[in-house]
Amino acid sequence: MKAMVLAAGRGERMGDLTVVRPKPLLDVAGVPLIEHHVRRLAASGVAEIVINLSYRGTQIRERLGDGGRFGLSIAYSEEGEPALETGGGIVQALPLLGSEPFLLVNSDIYTEFDFATLIARPELALVLVPNPPHNPKGDFGIDAAGRVSAAAPLWTYAGIAVFSSRMFAGLAPGRRALKPLLDAAIGRRELAAVKFDGVWLDVGTPERLEDARRIALRS
Repeated sequence: MKAMVLAAGRGERMGDLTVVRPKPLLDVAGVPLIEHHVRRLAASGVAEIVINLSYRGTQIRERLGDGGRFGLSIAYSEEGEPALETGGGIVQALPLLGSEPFLLVNSDIYTEFDFATLIARPELALVLVPNPPHNPKGDFGIDAAGRVSAAAPLWTYAGIAVFSSRMFAGLAPGRRALKPLLDAAIGRRELAAVKFDGVWLDVGTPERLEDARRIALRS
């Protein structure tokens, strides 16, 4: 299974931390956020990664290169500026991702989730976590059959998923949010729910970056 790591966002809530470098290169325990994911994906058996680039993307390319030192290959989907948002970024990268299901990971999370658990599953899925303080109302529910639903109680989308190119078939290139596409897939009952209650942080603010650093040092 190929993986796509989302790395095009600027991370404006990080303030001065992202003035001269992109958010995916902010370090946690001496390693850039995005590199944590690349290493864990490689350890899970992923051989090919696609990374979308926009804000200061050259720095990400220079840091990770072709992926050889991690034991996999990395291809880059250049979006230019402004970034295409998550949905648009995926559509742009589809020629690199191919027709098989692919693993999607937001670069701006810190987690100990085992990607191999998704690689072993043949179905499309969203990983859901207990609602953190910054998202107390949650995003999606889970029905009795274990599918993602819109019904309460709601969990938070972890920024980790398995998608297929057919979810994006026929969409024109350009800026596009992911949420409407997820809602449509949920309406078709296409997405399995994978619950995870281990280490996971949305590294969206300087304070949560410090939280991730403290957790990483204890691991």
